[in-house]
Amino acid sequence: MEPSLARYIWTHTWRQQLWILLVVGVSMIPYFLSFDLPKLIVNGPIQGQGFETPGATQTFMRIAFDLPLLGETVFFSGLQLDRERTLFALSMVFLVLVIINGLFKFYINTYKGRLGERMLRRIRFALVDLVLRFPPAQFKRVKSAEIATMVKDEVEPLGGFIGDAFVQPALLGGQALTAMLFIMIQNFWLGLIALGIVAIQLAIIPRMRRRLIQLGRERQLTARQLSGRVGEIVDGIGAIHIHDTSNYERADIAARLGRIFKIRYDLYQWKFLVKFINNFLAQVTPFLFYLIGGYLALQGRLDVGQLVAVIAAYKDLPGPLKDLIDWDQARQDVQVKYAQVVEQFSIDHIVDARIQAVSVESSRALDAPLAAVNLSLVDDSGAKLLERVSVQIKPGETVAVVGTAAGGAEAFAEAFARLIWPESGKIVSGNADLLELPEAISGRRLSYASSDAFLSQGTLRDNLLYGLKHAPLTPTSYDGDGAMQRNWEIGEARKAGNPDFDLNSDWVDYAAAGATGPDDILMIARPVLDAVALSRDILDFGLRASVDPSRHSEIVARIVELRLALRERLAAEELSGLVVPFEPGAYNQQATVGENLLFGTATGPELAGKALAANPYFLSVLKSAGLDEVLYAMGLEIAGNAIELFSDLPPDHPFFQQLAFMTADEIPGYKVLLQKLKGRSYATVSEEDRAQIIMLSFAYIEPRHRFGLLTEDLMARIVDARSRFYEGLPAGLAGAIERYDPMRFSTAASLMDNVLFGRIGHNHPEGPDRIRSIVREILDKLGLEDEVLSIGLEFNVGVGGRRLTGAQRQKLDLARALLKRADFIILNRPLSALDQRAQDQIVRNVLKEAKRDGRNPAIIWVLANPAVAQLFDRVIVFHSGELVEDGTHATLSEGNGIFRGLLS
Repeated sequence: MEPSLARYIWTHTWRQQLWILLVVGVSMIPYFLSFDLPKLIVNGPIQGQGFETPGATQTFMRIAFDLPLLGETVFFSGLQLDRERTLFALSMVFLVLVIINGLFKFYINTYKGRLGERMLRRIRFALVDLVLRFPPAQFKRVKSAEIATMVKDEVEPLGGFIGDAFVQPALLGGQALTAMLFIMIQNFWLGLIALGIVAIQLAIIPRMRRRLIQLGRERQLTARQLSGRVGEIVDGIGAIHIHDTSNYERADIAARLGRIFKIRYDLYQWKFLVKFINNFLAQVTPFLFYLIGGYLALQGRLDVGQLVAVIAAYKDLPGPLKDLIDWDQARQDVQVKYAQVVEQFSIDHIVDARIQAVSVESSRALDAPLAAVNLSLVDDSGAKLLERVSVQIKPGETVAVVGTAAGGAEAFAEAFARLIWPESGKIVSGNADLLELPEAISGRRLSYASSDAFLSQGTLRDNLLYGLKHAPLTPTSYDGDGAMQRNWEIGEARKAGNPDFDLNSDWVDYAAAGATGPDDILMIARPVLDAVALSRDILDFGLRASVDPSRHSEIVARIVELRLALRERLAAEELSGLVVPFEPGAYNQQATVGENLLFGTATGPELAGKALAANPYFLSVLKSAGLDEVLYAMGLEIAGNAIELFSDLPPDHPFFQQLAFMTADEIPGYKVLLQKLKGRSYATVSEEDRAQIIMLSFAYIEPRHRFGLLTEDLMARIVDARSRFYEGLPAGLAGAIERYDPMRFSTAASLMDNVLFGRIGHNHPEGPDRIRSIVREILDKLGLEDEVLSIGLEFNVGVGGRRLTGAQRQKLDLARALLKRADFIILNRPLSALDQRAQDQIVRNVLKEAKRDGRNPAIIWVLANPAVAQLFDRVIVFHSGELVEDGTHATLSEGNGIFRGLLS
């Protein structure tokens, strides 16, 4: 990046800067006139100068100029106005000048703001562009939180300054010089006084503010370090809890915050000292004007109009002067910030921008062998990872890479994926250096997966197809306001030096995966997901998800068919008792009391969670059915039993997983509440306490909790209350609940709940797993499995994929690598989170899937289990950074080398 901020700004904005400087210059004309007009008003119509005789008039708005060769040329002879009309005319001119000056300020400030924001956008994009071109080793030296802080926060002040870089000194300097010139014209001595005070301010204040700049720099560095440290805590939270170092981390953060506090306190003290001195000097000048100017007026050497005009002009002098000093401080401050950012982003061996140029064309196949030629690798500390390795991988060849601990096998795979750059030697494809190939080729024809899977926040589908998003291939059509908005976005992007790619376009290269478009990509992806054993997990995500009827109309339309198929299957296997269905006129003993009362799913906050027990209409229904006191008594019994049974257990005891109506943290609160309510009648208890106790009864399930609180009579009364609830349901609550209907799909419930339309019996410990297995088989039989798989692919994986297990993340990363159908597939221990048996099975599946349909990619797989190497054409063995063996599995296993030792 350009090291000089001023040169960087001028290079990219010189046309806009010249235009706004011209506007500033023109704005000085009405600005000067607005200073002279108060004097004309005071001396003329107010004091009567020129109107000494009755009926006297003055010429108003006469426009004449002395032109060369032509002499005086009159363009407008003006109007003759009396004293009163002159006062009104001059006052109106003053108002017009105020409006003109305000409009100039409005235009200049708006133009500056747009210019600054456009440049800020350019800088931020340039920094992220540089991050994308950092050499791989650089990411081991920097913290992601610090980089993010620099891009987001540290360049933020640059946006405010860039628009002011050249305009602000011209505008403020012009205003200050105009005011000073006007004062000098009115009275030389008053002008000298003002000039002297201004000189003192310009000499003292900038020097004092240098300390402010130093403190600001320290504050920026410490804040950046704090951001990086907090990021480390978040990333390493598991290790902190495991090693009981949370208090050490608290001490570290407290010390850093103390350092920041001291810097900021010193900054405030110095800042307000500078402000005090500046304000004092600004107020001394009016004092001298009143004293000396008033004396000169008394002596007749200065008229009152001039004194008023001088004081009015000086009133506009401290503001621009102060702002000019502030601008100079801001200039030094942002120059320091800019220099620090440039220093952090000035990296050696940065990737050439042409390597990452976008290409919408299909890339050529890598049909030449990949070869390491005298390849040597070192880590960030300089330790050798590989030493002068030469090996060739032919197209279509399957190669197992094994090695001893720290033998260099993983580094070998990373080098072939361009994640480690050679210290010496090179990796070539044919005659081309791999590092010099455009990413449009290497990123499409090479595929890589490792145990360290990168997943971005988004859906499973987004992450699965991420490896196919190379370029905007299918543009989005816009019309009307959308087209205007898109054209504006394109124009602004180009002015800010950003690419004008449309993120709303379809970036997925379906053809590379063997699909024709979004409609059949799932058909292509399904075998891949099966190969990595991820399909069942995604199906479970789909079954647990809520379904949008507008996107998945088929599953919604066939939900009754699914329910009937499940009932028939359970009856055929004599498992009808496994699921107890919801029936409008019956109590479902496997469901909670609350579910039986509502017989539906809450869709709004009015009837959800704790709000249900406090809802006035719902309470009125309970009262009319005679259930309010009954459920209150049930809640007291539940609370008493829970406290008696569980209060002495540790909070992490597994019994609490079965306690649906109360958490371990809530037990002390309920213990206090029971003591408070002991011996009190229902009528004397507050509504809040009633709701808290009644709420416990809503989560009660007799077969699960077994407190013996539900009788046949009570269950019948609950069913009766359910009918009363829906008979009188107010219109305002109609949208807050979706009633169970055996012939309809419930959008508020999960897909599995819709299929079951009931509850799994609690007397079947293996019931949930058995039901999921049966439902998956039914979906497959009815041809709905792909539809549910599509629903499951909409599952949000969370930040960094943390909503997935480690095994699921690795499987998804492996599936993404396979879906690209690359010419060379490099797999670097991609399944370390799985047990050995599962890994071995997936290895077999992947080798088979990769070669399906006549495809013949080369596969380089760093194996955790050397015994699986028998499935590969060739085995490469690394030890102590050297390639020590290379041959077939049969040959190496019969020898006496390291590979045979690894097998034993």
